[in-house]
Amino acid sequence: MPEIRCCVLGATGFIGGQIARAALAQGWQVRGLRRRPDAVGAIGVIGDLEIEWVSGDATDLASLVTAMRGCPLVFHAAGYYPHRARDVQETVRHGVLQMRNVLKAASAAGVKRLVYTSALTTVGPPTEPGRLAGEKDAYTPGSIPLPYFEVKWAMEMEAVRATMQGLPVVILLPSVVFGPGDVKPTTGKIMLMAAKGRIPGYIQGEINVVDVRDVAAGHIAAARRGKPGRRYILGGHNLPIREVQTIIAKAAGRKPPRATLPLWLTRAIAETGSWLGIPGTHHLRAIRHWQPLDTARAREELGLPAPIPFEQTCRDALDWFRERDYLKGAPDDQPTKEAD
Repeated sequence: MPEIRCCVLGATGFIGGQIARAALAQGWQVRGLRRRPDAVGAIGVIGDLEIEWVSGDATDLASLVTAMRGCPLVFHAAGYYPHRARDVQETVRHGVLQMRNVLKAASAAGVKRLVYTSALTTVGPPTEPGRLAGEKDAYTPGSIPLPYFEVKWAMEMEAVRATMQGLPVVILLPSVVFGPGDVKPTTGKIMLMAAKGRIPGYIQGEINVVDVRDVAAGHIAAARRGKPGRRYILGGHNLPIREVQTIIAKAAGRKPPRATLPLWLTRAIAETGSWLGIPGTHHLRAIRHWQPLDTARAREELGLPAPIPFEQTCRDALDWFRERDYLKGAPDDQPTKEAD
């Protein structure tokens, strides 16, 4: 079998870095796109991966073509993330422009398959009662007037349109991702807060959580077996948020919170965090839309194994943070033991 050469857009990021690592483990040649010539993300922190780095940006079409040329397979894990956006229309315009550049570059470079990392927010509520939400449940534009939800849906629709025009795009929808390598902590902020004793109470609801290494494995499987134009939810475990917080707290060596945060307070925290540009807090603004997910399609069609236990994900992520001084300044800045 000839060696596969792939390009990872977003290789310096959380998910992109793990995709690059998983691709290299397959024996593939990996080229990584980065905006800054000195950026290496979690890959550089570890320093054990041989990646061909190229400079470019999603707003620069020519740089994208150069990055993709000679790579029949492209992973697009550098989706636009509007940290402080308040204007929905401007956010959507900017995200769509970037997505169109990526798709145009892929066509111009002769890419044979593009695996696109979309977002959980493009999954809507189940259309029939009594079942979990799945890939056929689509977000309704305008139903949640938040920039992140709108731009992710608009970008995914660009990918669908490109597939209809002949570019093979497989669309992946990771659920709530945790794990090692969260170099600019997003969901990792929750674990860091737990380790520092800063989670005051439980949040109501149920979500699906997944290990970033399972997400990366899902990308490799999608590159091999995914059907162009098809959506696949990459999920792990459906858990009450109370259980998620309990597992994280115990992995951090702390007692879990006792009180339940009222919904109004959760929303107030979300509004403040979103305004300040704190990654991940924008999702709390749509907490009433959080839901468990059906991950059967990806497991069956992509041949994915059983997900990594969430307890293991938390331990590995906290070890990664601890080794790199992310926990510096915690009340107990020492290796932790599981709480009673």
